[in-house]
Amino acid sequence: MYPGKIAETTPDKPAVIMAGTGRTQTYAELDENSIRVARMLDDAGLRPGDVVALLSENNMRCFEIYWAALRSGLYITAINRHLSADEVAYIVKDSGARVLFASAGLRELAEVVAPMVPGLELRYAFDGPVTGFDSYEDALAAAPSDPLPNQPAGTSMLYSSGTTGRPKGVKGKLAPVQVGEPGADFLVPFVQHVFGIGADDVYLIPAPLYHAAPLRWAGAIHALGGTVVVMEKFDAEQTLALIERYQVTATQVVPTMFVRMLKLDDDVREKYDVSSLKVAIHAAAPCPVDVKRAMMDWWGEIIYEYYGATEGHGLTVVSPQDWLQKPGSVGKALLGTLHICDDDGAELPAGEIGLIYFERDEMPFEYHNDPEKTKRAQHPEHPTWTTVGDVGYVDDDGFLFLTDRKSFMIISGGVNIYPQEVEDVLTLHPKVLDVAVIGIPDPEMGEQVKAVVQPAPDVEPSPELADELIAYVRDRIAHYKAPRSVDFLDELPRTPTGKLLKGKLRERYAAAVAG
Repeated sequence: MYPGKIAETTPDKPAVIMAGTGRTQTYAELDENSIRVARMLDDAGLRPGDVVALLSENNMRCFEIYWAALRSGLYITAINRHLSADEVAYIVKDSGARVLFASAGLRELAEVVAPMVPGLELRYAFDGPVTGFDSYEDALAAAPSDPLPNQPAGTSMLYSSGTTGRPKGVKGKLAPVQVGEPGADFLVPFVQHVFGIGADDVYLIPAPLYHAAPLRWAGAIHALGGTVVVMEKFDAEQTLALIERYQVTATQVVPTMFVRMLKLDDDVREKYDVSSLKVAIHAAAPCPVDVKRAMMDWWGEIIYEYYGATEGHGLTVVSPQDWLQKPGSVGKALLGTLHICDDDGAELPAGEIGLIYFERDEMPFEYHNDPEKTKRAQHPEHPTWTTVGDVGYVDDDGFLFLTDRKSFMIISGGVNIYPQEVEDVLTLHPKVLDVAVIGIPDPEMGEQVKAVVQPAPDVEPSPELADELIAYVRDRIAHYKAPRSVDFLDELPRTPTGKLLKGKLRERYAAAVAG
């Protein structure tokens, strides 16, 4: 399925509702506009395998451009709007994009980027003028509204968040089918059959659309005929209000959003009726056990979790019922076969911690313009086993447990310490709004554990608070894992999708030590 099929039967059904304005786009409008954009791109000479880039805030136009690419055999590269002009230009050039679509809401950024990428063939700006860009609305109005006779399935080529080094494009394979046909997008049957989401559902998106999950899941909901409600920016209380207002039945969040909602005052949390929710999904970052348990106490046994990556190399899912039996697990493999291996590639038995690989029948992705990184993601002896650098273990029943990224592991006195375990303890401390745990150089132990904390509102940082937090950890996990020191920051570096930019913190402390 795809919006064109939905438009045939329910043309006036809302496909998109923007939360801030209430502005609605019907399936008929989404389908027609995506046809017109596809015709614009075809007339410009773009052919299957070519790339279009999108630079926008959360905006209704994103879906028109997304579906135009998906019905034209094209790759779409949605770009993080929080990047610098140099970083945006790098992605546009590295992706090989022939067209850049930009929102007038990001006018200043787009106008700086445009001359940095002189090879772009076309630039279109929507919702207002942008110097150096043609009017999207004028081009849309002039394009034919009848679909192209051949509509090969396209897909996304999204760039990694760049927590270390330059971001890299994750390039999947184009399916040899027409848009909407079986096999065009694995995510559609996954959303439908694993989570039971379909045409009658209202799906709330609180995260940025340049990220893989919000963009691609919205596409899956559209393929199934549901309604997507898009928040311009996440706000904990507004999320609850929107669930009540639109009778939202499904949503997907990251764990930091759970934490923000849990830390609302009780009277605020109880003010809104969220009983319409039948499934709440979380992914993208590990969720502390206490946080998830508290959310289940509040929302009920409707919270599902999956573990995967933009690379699409494998997938696990855990139901709320299974999670209650296996707290902390991210589930069993649904796509690919799990293998846990040591640094040399030898497979480890159940219960032992190592690199997480997924085995597929063929290599499912490549890093665009980076064959070396692609090779490093492959197992040394089995090229169709791939890893993104996450570390964990599988229990005797086949359930996967994450411990951390390999690159974030702290080695203190020859002992491995996984920062996530310490972060999980501190996350729900009432005086902590956000926390990161890193290793810093130690002349005796090699590394020592440091917690970097963003205090809760109205909480003053102090040596006494640092001692309180260290003692809090020591009371709950092994003493050697507890922070030796605590620093306080006004705000921790996170991407808008909730990923902690731990590399930036480590660089800061490494520079301080070097200084």
